[in-house]
Amino acid sequence: MIKPSEAFAGSYARARVCFLEGAAVAGMAIRSHNHPLPGREGETLAMDVALDGSPDAERLLIVSSACHGAEGFCGSGVQVFAAHDAEWREHARAAGVAVLYIHALNPYGFSWLRRVTNENVDLNRNFQDFSQALPVNADYAELHDLLLPAEWPPGPDNAAAIEVWIAQHGQARFQTAVSGGQYAFSDGLFFGGTAPSWSNTTLRQVLRTHGQRAHRIGWIDLHTGLGPSGLGERIFASRNDPAALDRSRAWWGGAGQTPVTSIYDGSSSSALLTGLMWCSVFDECRQAEYTGIAMEYGTLPFHDVLQALRADHWLNGHREAPDALRDAIRQQMKDAFYVDTDEWRVQVVAQARQSLFQAVDGLSGRVSPG
Repeated sequence: MIKPSEAFAGSYARARVCFLEGAAVAGMAIRSHNHPLPGREGETLAMDVALDGSPDAERLLIVSSACHGAEGFCGSGVQVFAAHDAEWREHARAAGVAVLYIHALNPYGFSWLRRVTNENVDLNRNFQDFSQALPVNADYAELHDLLLPAEWPPGPDNAAAIEVWIAQHGQARFQTAVSGGQYAFSDGLFFGGTAPSWSNTTLRQVLRTHGQRAHRIGWIDLHTGLGPSGLGERIFASRNDPAALDRSRAWWGGAGQTPVTSIYDGSSSSALLTGLMWCSVFDECRQAEYTGIAMEYGTLPFHDVLQALRADHWLNGHREAPDALRDAIRQQMKDAFYVDTDEWRVQVVAQARQSLFQAVDGLSGRVSPG
């Protein structure tokens, strides 16, 4: 087993090498789905998939990273550590659980230090039925011009105007307005898109390839940016299904542990969302019973994370920005979604490792609701 500090990389290019090397040494079956665009360093971008176990396994655990690209430093580190963790791999193997690692769901955002895809799309708002009318976020429409002002950094008048809106409507409504997803402003924050993104269609292909023979599927999707620094909130990751929520809470929320939260009952630090990525499993793997969580690790306070996102979206619309400001914003984004300390990395790995073992126990029937 390697140390947690050795599993995390400082760039997408290096993280990809670490993941592919770890998966290869472990003897996993690897397939890469190349993205059409190059990375920040001119590197090839790909959604890399590694299967540890039998392709015919009836129980499948998916472990995915970088749904929101800049959050990939954390998720990649967990996946690399797991590939080198002999005890964990034996635990899954002995239970008959195959583990599917999906490295960099959004490789473009990971490489370019953006949360969104090359289409400026929030992948976890993009799984909509685009043949139907899309959700309307009237509160975001009121805030859009304030969130993305003409100049960056914004002046005191901008901050005061946002504070007035919050004072009138409340902090919770502000967070929902901003992060809940919107489909009207293609340059805006948390834009869900108007068509499936490359990552959307590629993930669906992966699920069809690897998930259609499984009878039970678990999914741990790794995120950062919400909550207290280093704490991994276990957020129910599914459609609003009480039975699936009961299973999630039985698997991952036992006695003495932080309970599994839900966006549907207001217990999560996340706003209520639609167009969720995990719901693709219901389309592509209809035969399987599905149970999943997002592991959401805290980094910085919400205000600081939002400021980084605002700066990044502003920069995307102002390519003429000076290099010094561009570099500062990119570093701000990295800091918002990855805490570069050994203490944080150890916390991340310890909590993720516990969740991995719990998922295998749940899939193998050792844990059941009630």
